[in-house]
Amino acid sequence: MVVIVETVKAYPSDLVKSKAKKREKKLLMGNEAIAYGALESGVVFATGYPGTPSTEVIETIAHLKPEVFAEWAPNEKVALEEAAGVAYTGLRALVTMKCVGLNVAADPLMSLAYSGVEGGLVILVADDPGPHTSQTEQDDRYYGKLSLLPVLEPADPQEAHDLIIYAYELSERHKVPVIFRTTTRVNHTTADVDVGEFVELNREPKFKKDIERYVRASMDGNRRRHKWLNETLRKIEEEFNSMPFNWVEGEGRIGIIVEGAPYNYVREVLPKLDGDFKVLKLSTPHPLPRKLVVDFLKTVDFAIVIEDGAPFLEEEVKIAAYEAGLNVPIYGKRTVHLPLEGELNPSLIRNALLRLLGREAEEYTKPEEVAYAESLAPKRPPVMCPGCPHRGSYRAALDALRDLKLGRYSVPIHGDIGCYALSLLPPLEAIWTEFVMGASISLANGQSVAIKKKIIATIGDSTFFHNGIQPLVDAVYKNLDVLVMILDNRTTAMTGHQPHPGTGGSETGKKFKEVDIEALVKALGVQYVKTVDPYDLKATREAIKEAMQVKGPAVIIARRECVIPVIRRGEIGEIPVVVEEKCTGCKACILLTGCPALVYDPETNKVKIDELLCTGCGVCNQLCPFDAINFPSELERKS
Repeated sequence: MVVIVETVKAYPSDLVKSKAKKREKKLLMGNEAIAYGALESGVVFATGYPGTPSTEVIETIAHLKPEVFAEWAPNEKVALEEAAGVAYTGLRALVTMKCVGLNVAADPLMSLAYSGVEGGLVILVADDPGPHTSQTEQDDRYYGKLSLLPVLEPADPQEAHDLIIYAYELSERHKVPVIFRTTTRVNHTTADVDVGEFVELNREPKFKKDIERYVRASMDGNRRRHKWLNETLRKIEEEFNSMPFNWVEGEGRIGIIVEGAPYNYVREVLPKLDGDFKVLKLSTPHPLPRKLVVDFLKTVDFAIVIEDGAPFLEEEVKIAAYEAGLNVPIYGKRTVHLPLEGELNPSLIRNALLRLLGREAEEYTKPEEVAYAESLAPKRPPVMCPGCPHRGSYRAALDALRDLKLGRYSVPIHGDIGCYALSLLPPLEAIWTEFVMGASISLANGQSVAIKKKIIATIGDSTFFHNGIQPLVDAVYKNLDVLVMILDNRTTAMTGHQPHPGTGGSETGKKFKEVDIEALVKALGVQYVKTVDPYDLKATREAIKEAMQVKGPAVIIARRECVIPVIRRGEIGEIPVVVEEKCTGCKACILLTGCPALVYDPETNKVKIDELLCTGCGVCNQLCPFDAINFPSELERKS
């Protein structure tokens, strides 16, 4: 059910909640809870770029309320700029991304802080302490200081739901975007969450011309907007001193200041420790509510700051204490009570508190049942799926270099962000680098100048649209000697098969216009462009050999749909069989592909094909030197 809320100047939480009378508990992941909170806030536009651990927010909104414009953007910069355009009109918008995505969106973020917004705009940034699925353990709270924007951080799914509702109210009260920082544990934890009805705000979108506010070329205006932003941040700090998501627990003399998911760990370990503790739980790392923090520090003998990521909060607390003239010892990551790297857990926090109490830290031992289960689990690295088209692309590239008598260690092959980065593992060991989105082409561009020979860049279709077009433009403009292999598997596979401009699909089921990669590349001015099927190793290998002879930029588009949606549709190909009398047990098929569906049997000295895993791609069939792997239809023809 949707509730219509009349337009008023401010949108305090009691107005939203009073209109949403029907409430219920749902078992939700943190990302789902955030989606519910956004829809209960009247969001009409949600966008971003898929990236773990943030992806499910947009997907959930699209599923729950398809009439909301909830669609993926080519990259985070475009997403933030589009959402800003919506928020300028007085409507509410949401942008989502993983931690490194804010680097891409940082340019508009800085100017957006100066212009501010009319409708609420929340920028959800999912940090990844660990890291579990990210290039770095980047802490995006620092973007709050850099941009002079408020940062909120929830501790659990329920608070994520409630806090994002507050975030929209905060954004509109002060007319600034709000950075909503989460971490993997909050995004992917599941809990009971109290949710309400979805809200529609009865607003007419309007955009008023205001040169000083919206045109950054207005230099005098920029100085005034900077002053306005500083004053706004001070008002927000005052509000944070008494906001309901910051509170104090206990009456002890040992202070704990904690933010985000680690608050749950503190709650878990404190009952097991004999200590006189007092806890200040914060959801507002920037601006720090200094009065609240200082008042808390005045009541304790010493304190420890507990947080995931960098010692951001610790530094802010120490500055606040120094400015207030307090001489309270403050511990944390800077004093090696807590590690600077990795994700916090109850054991680390327990040991930090024991050291704080002057006791010996206890070595963490896993529960017996957990240790036993882990001992049974085989250790295996991540691999490309059976039938992954990228396996054929890289096999063909390595074989092409061999045919050209170019050693595999003499021609760099640059990788990019996506499933194909798994080609770094044996037996392919193909890529030499994996840096940031689109960097494969840029690195190849630079090295083609430095090394003065053709360099190979490999990049996925979604990554190409994200940030690969610009470096290819530069390669064309400067006639750089690079071969760009666009590995087009028709989806954004690694993050869960989201659509992108090259698919024509959408998150809400709408049909958009597909951007033809081959036509786009030709329009950029690339003279040699060829589309191949990576399952056809010979054709792909010959195309690569040909492209390596071209002076200047060349592009090969290796196009074959990701095998996972193919499997889900039940459209896998014919499964090959091993002709045992021909199989010599040389294991060439395994050593050249690394396909999990190929299994060597030491008892028979033969290779077998696991029919439950095999997808019938036929790559192994083309690589067997003894013609021992055949499709049943081929065997029938031969007989």
